[in-house]
Amino acid sequence: MDTASLTGKDLAAALNAETTARARTLTEQAGRAPRLALIVANDDPASAWYVNSLKKSATNRGIECETVDLGADASAEALRTELSVRSADPDTDAIMLQTPLPAGVTLEDVSPAIAANKDVDGVSPLSLGLLAAGSPGFAPATAEAVVELLKHHDIALEGRHVAVVGRSNVVGKPLAHLLLARHATVTVCHSRTTDLPAVTAAADVVVAAAGRIGLVTGANLKPGAVVIDVGTNESADGTIVGDVDTESVRGIAAALSPVPGGVGPVTTALLMRHVVMAAEQARRSG
Repeated sequence: MDTASLTGKDLAAALNAETTARARTLTEQAGRAPRLALIVANDDPASAWYVNSLKKSATNRGIECETVDLGADASAEALRTELSVRSADPDTDAIMLQTPLPAGVTLEDVSPAIAANKDVDGVSPLSLGLLAAGSPGFAPATAEAVVELLKHHDIALEGRHVAVVGRSNVVGKPLAHLLLARHATVTVCHSRTTDLPAVTAAADVVVAAAGRIGLVTGANLKPGAVVIDVGTNESADGTIVGDVDTESVRGIAAALSPVPGGVGPVTTALLMRHVVMAAEQARRSG
């Protein structure tokens, strides 16, 4: 069996073209570009690379991106204050809080300070609640990217069994809600799942989002399954690899998303689209 590659390049390009056009129109109508505040409180090299990537993408879309570096020793109170100020600032259309956070500070400590209408990565409890209720709001971009990638490649979800390996608030849990909205039957797996290989072997679609290299192998799959790899792990040789043992999956899975080049570019493109959507909503309500 040939395993198709579910790349995100073409989808990301289409999303970026649409976002750029919408940002241009909004700038012409409102007299200023959409504006993203990117809040950083770490000195992590991988995070710095991603922040620079986001800034470049924003600039290319016609979005102003301001980085606010609070330092790796910032307190939860300092983060909440900054997020609250930005949430109340009419010149800030969108807010993104970059992780990792300082030692002792959790996303649950600070994310409630982000206004839902500016929470373009859907990390606050209110945003997650809106998603669970099926109400309008911003879904976490990585979770949304999985669904959009499947849709782009004409992978049917209705009535199919999807196993999501990982239960984080930024991928696993919100993805389950997005998949349910597409009428899939969803099993969310985690570290305490009994006989994980048996669960993934029964699924039509497997999404690996646990952050563990080689977690999903060909031996754990139904022949003809579709596999989406959300993992971004640094291997021993410094390269970025996913959660899927790619070589063992080839020839068994009908399709597999690559790492890098699959979910990643779509995630960034969706974040930029969310920024413009937030700006559009702000102009309409203002």
